[in-house]
Amino acid sequence: MTDFLAKAPTLDANWRAVVLFGRNVASYKFALGKTLLELANRPDDRVPLEDLAAPFARNLCEHLRQVDKQTTSQSSKFLDACRAFNRGDLPEDKLIETTARLGFVNVIDAFHVVGAGPIPVRFFEDERTSGRSGGGAIRLTDDLRRLAGSIQGANLADETEARWRLVETAWSLNLPRAGIAVQADTEQNLLFVERVRRVNLTGVRAALNGYQRGRCFYCRAEMALSATDVDHFFPWVLKERGEMPDADGVWNLVLACQRCNRGERGKFAAVPAPELVAKLHERNNWLVDSHHPLRETIMLQTGIDAEKRASFLRIRQQIARDGLIHEWRPVEVYDDG
Repeated sequence: MTDFLAKAPTLDANWRAVVLFGRNVASYKFALGKTLLELANRPDDRVPLEDLAAPFARNLCEHLRQVDKQTTSQSSKFLDACRAFNRGDLPEDKLIETTARLGFVNVIDAFHVVGAGPIPVRFFEDERTSGRSGGGAIRLTDDLRRLAGSIQGANLADETEARWRLVETAWSLNLPRAGIAVQADTEQNLLFVERVRRVNLTGVRAALNGYQRGRCFYCRAEMALSATDVDHFFPWVLKERGEMPDADGVWNLVLACQRCNRGERGKFAAVPAPELVAKLHERNNWLVDSHHPLRETIMLQTGIDAEKRASFLRIRQQIARDGLIHEWRPVEVYDDG
């Protein structure tokens, strides 16, 4: 069997996963990310919330001057304080006090969460007091310092800023989060966003069902064709974020039961385990070798021979692992006889 063993994500891959794939309901994560990079070289690891508040609020105030919509919520007392500061109606010391009290209520807890759970790396430790409303501190970790001092570290502040600009622009245009796609204008050296629609994939069920024999690709449970989900093996969010533009290709589509695809312990935006990638490789080879009607499509999309197709999948497996961090496998696998 061909081996599909992705390398563990690097420090910068974990950081980029937070910035690119973390859940965005407000821009606080971007502001905190930029603030952490600014503070990474300070002598003291411990950062009281009052010290964290000043650069955090400054980053948000700068963005509010350009784009007023910095959250998907209807209102925010903290952002209202930032707006008041920008108007000259609130002094800086009051802004910092308000930021320490209101600005970190959720973002410190949520910062390291990507998809199914927290990333394996911590860029800071939470040392807030139990009330979590203005008291305590965070403690910067050695991993943050190593990241900031690395070759990639010099790029991360600009990358975080660029991602922030794209997200706030999409919000200001009232684009849904699932409809944000990044496009490039190479002549103008610009990135821009536009509305996209997920491709309707219902018609592929019958084409793929023969290989799976009416069973879920992941757990092998029997399922009626009408009740199956057409699933992107490597999650569609990678296409949404521009990391895997070809994720809608037939090579990446499988039929899954609803429990595996979107149940309580389903795959969602996680990376299928290596043995499942090997299984996808076998499936794609089967479609080619059996002269299935999709044969030419698979070869065009992934490679003319088995080794090229394996290399194709390894590259995409690593992209997915770096971007989404968490691996997934079904809780139970059934005997399909």
